[in-house]
Amino acid sequence: MTTRTETIGLTDLFASRRYFQKFETITSNLGRVAGVMEAEGDLSRDEVKILTRYLTQLAFTFRALGQKYLLVGRDTGRFFGSLAIDARESGFPAAEEIITMASDAQQAARHLEGTQSADELKKQMVEMIIGDRAVPTKLQFALSQRLYYEDLQRGTLFWPRNDPQIVWTGNIDDTRRMFRIHWAVYDSQVNLPIIYMMEVEDSGRTALPKDQRRWPEAQAHLMAQALGGLKLVTIASGFDEDFDDLHPKRLRRFHVGPMYSSAFTRQSGPITTVLEAARAPEGQDWALVWTDEDLQSERVVEERTGWFSSVEREIFALDPFAGRGAETGTTRMERSIVLPQRPYQALQEMNPPGFGSVRKYVVSPAGRVLRY
Repeated sequence: MTTRTETIGLTDLFASRRYFQKFETITSNLGRVAGVMEAEGDLSRDEVKILTRYLTQLAFTFRALGQKYLLVGRDTGRFFGSLAIDARESGFPAAEEIITMASDAQQAARHLEGTQSADELKKQMVEMIIGDRAVPTKLQFALSQRLYYEDLQRGTLFWPRNDPQIVWTGNIDDTRRMFRIHWAVYDSQVNLPIIYMMEVEDSGRTALPKDQRRWPEAQAHLMAQALGGLKLVTIASGFDEDFDDLHPKRLRRFHVGPMYSSAFTRQSGPITTVLEAARAPEGQDWALVWTDEDLQSERVVEERTGWFSSVEREIFALDPFAGRGAETGTTRMERSIVLPQRPYQALQEMNPPGFGSVRKYVVSPAGRVLRY
């Protein structure tokens, strides 16, 4: 899968801060969107908890990056670059930013040991402002970097790889247990966070989380297949074939993005035209696409594996409409768009083709989220 991306650096101080403020608004509303989806029956309570956890980690990631680039464009006495964003496709930071952040996290303790405390830096800043009547830019930079590494050390961020975790959801009988596995990646091909959830029946002798052989193998298998370009049916079928006593009953994948904003992105298509026509005030000039792919097992067949043994294999239900199931590799795929009121009004007035079946989640100035 090849994607045409265009990475640009946000070198202007105020543009950089507006970008991070925009994503603070977006990530704070995505949890409310998940709550609306739960109320409508599109997500279970447990699925909302998992999604909210990853969305919170994503918000913390943007907060950390905001600290790192807090003084971009100012003379700090040290060149440290600017935030690189994918302006052509995703509107999100380039994957290299998240990879660098993960590398920085490995050295956070060493960086913090070598810098003064936040209180001491603030004290020196006050002394410089009052005594020298100067702007303490270099001290401000030192403080921003300290806060960045403190955020990294806390560890609750969205990393390039967020390895699988497993939750027990019940027992079918004494020999078969049910689990929900979830994991996430920041896909470098599309510069977007992607979240996975798989419901699995386990007929093994030892429960999967306690199995020292199968669980590490299952984790490695799922992470190796966590590519946005792979169809869900390919991922689920491969897992089903590689683990005879693990039976994937449902696999969901959530694409968080792209993000559109006429102030920061150069995407093409109707939503870009809508944002330009909306002329929304600062902070409301955005729209976020949210895609939910869902693959479910339709039935089970027995497959011979020897003279006297057989294993279960899943047959997955593919979307029957116009052959789209074979094309998408899903049972169902829902596209949604999250946007403030002003762009939504412009979208309704322009009514571009292709948006009739797209769910619209509209964020009011008061922070309420309504679905249309």
